[in-house]
Amino acid sequence: MLSSETPNVATENWDLQEMSDQFWRHGFLVIPNFFNPGLMDCYEQLITQHFGHNPDFEHESEFLEKAATEVIPWFPQREGVTEFDRVQNNQSLNQLTTEILGQDWYSDYCMVMFSKKGTKGQAWHQDCSPDDRRQFNLNRLIYTADIQDRIGGQVAVVPGSHLRGELPAGDGTDDFPERVILKPTKGTVVLLHGHTWHKVYPIKEGYRSSTNYRSAPKGTPEGITDICVYQNMRYQFSSSSVVEDRLSG
Repeated sequence: MLSSETPNVATENWDLQEMSDQFWRHGFLVIPNFFNPGLMDCYEQLITQHFGHNPDFEHESEFLEKAATEVIPWFPQREGVTEFDRVQNNQSLNQLTTEILGQDWYSDYCMVMFSKKGTKGQAWHQDCSPDDRRQFNLNRLIYTADIQDRIGGQVAVVPGSHLRGELPAGDGTDDFPERVILKPTKGTVVLLHGHTWHKVYPIKEGYRSSTNYRSAPKGTPEGITDICVYQNMRYQFSSSSVVEDRLSG
């Protein structure tokens, strides 16, 4: 059996301080080949078994339309799928998380995000409100298969945008020339600040997934990601409602 304590890279040679500094400069950090391919194959099998190839959307039509977001979530740990604890308990990943967030950070939840062929991906957004720079979540995204151009689903991020405040208002068709396009490979970990502007490109073939182990620094309110910021709105998931129309004037 693969050990969740042993990643696929030589973490004893890491400069954790430099990695943390890079994260805080750019608002994201990409670590290829972090997890063993065998563990990723196990996760990929569980994900495809759960979703199949044509799952139904779980959000209401207003959200799908306004957010230009067609991603279907799954919370495997809530259903007792304990295999997903192996990444959450990984010592090296948690050591790096401590370097970035400080002591006594907490894990929020694990969420698999699945997109099927012909869907829009995710429009530009921030995972939590940037009104208070000290309060944010940290996304720890695990990729169980390669993100390929022929399939789509690449991730775009704007470096340093976690320090730029609220995502500019717009109709959702805007793009940013300074964006960086990420194509994570199998076993890659992407650490993403919750205030960083990011999007996911449309899915052209097959399907695309990522597994997000959300976390937050000590003192961050639970439910920090309940309100998500899009260019055209702020949306609250717990009430399934638009709490701010950013284009209304």
